[in-house]
Amino acid sequence: MKKRKILYGFALLSFSAVFIFTSCKKKEDPITETPTTPATTVPDGQSGTDSREVTGENDNSTSEVNDALSNAARIGGKGETTSATTGICGYDIDSVKITHDTILLKYNGVTCANRTRTGIIRLSWAHGTKWKNIGAVIKIDYINYKITRASDQRSMMFNGTQNLTNVSGGNWINLLTTANYNLINTVTGTNLNIQFEDGKTAVYNINRRITYTYPGAFPNGILTVKAEGIGTSGTTSNLENFGTARNGDVFTSQVTTPIMWNVTCAGAVLQGGVTVTNVTKNFNLKFTYGVDVNGNPQTVAANSCPYGWKLEWTANSISNSKVFGYN
Repeated sequence: MKKRKILYGFALLSFSAVFIFTSCKKKEDPITETPTTPATTVPDGQSGTDSREVTGENDNSTSEVNDALSNAARIGGKGETTSATTGICGYDIDSVKITHDTILLKYNGVTCANRTRTGIIRLSWAHGTKWKNIGAVIKIDYINYKITRASDQRSMMFNGTQNLTNVSGGNWINLLTTANYNLINTVTGTNLNIQFEDGKTAVYNINRRITYTYPGAFPNGILTVKAEGIGTSGTTSNLENFGTARNGDVFTSQVTTPIMWNVTCAGAVLQGGVTVTNVTKNFNLKFTYGVDVNGNPQTVAANSCPYGWKLEWTANSISNSKVFGYN
């Protein structure tokens, strides 16, 4: 198999997290529980669902950007060749303008894995930048980048700018070929506009550190990914996302325990904790990943998977919880 195809498949697997916008799921809606008093407001969970799904799609696009950069001759440090790569399901990589320090990811409207994508992601960088170098920064512009779930036509459209920074140095190739290698990137940005299928718009500030590890020799290792929040809003730190939800409420999404997943469990999260707080209405949703059927943290072997994840919520001092299976 050609190295290019190996690396592309590798990139797809790296961000197959359970919250990517693929399956037809209901929102995390705890209204099946009856409030204990008439005055209790039960949160509908939509802002938490939106944040998790948008963050998952942001992870996916970052993976595709990383793949494009690792394989582009000029920015990857391999030479001066320019080309346009086609044949990848859902998008083409146009690097004809790479001599002007630009790559375009053009999404062609083809449905792949229940997702139909259109629009452009433009990558640009300072002249002389090599992506494999420590501290290399890539500017990512989302231009009407729209993801539509084919099964129910739910959608989200990205417009805005983020920066992708190579903290550790290296790329996919180093991860595959170097023992005990950690590839670390950060994704940062403010005022990313997300328009949903109902026409409403959220404004997100996504700030994450992503660490890839690949223990073992290729192709027998198990790719593992860890995500952490690095943003701050006021006195609240470790935020992966914060901003204004589609209903106008101010929210924060804080990573309380690093989120980890691998390819063994088809992207299901092995462990992690996130608390989404609705600042406007004063309630929070707590997501705990990697639990057993009773909602207790579950430690699994390298080739095993946890049962699912637990949602806990508090509104007006009333607390409830529910466990969801990954399958």
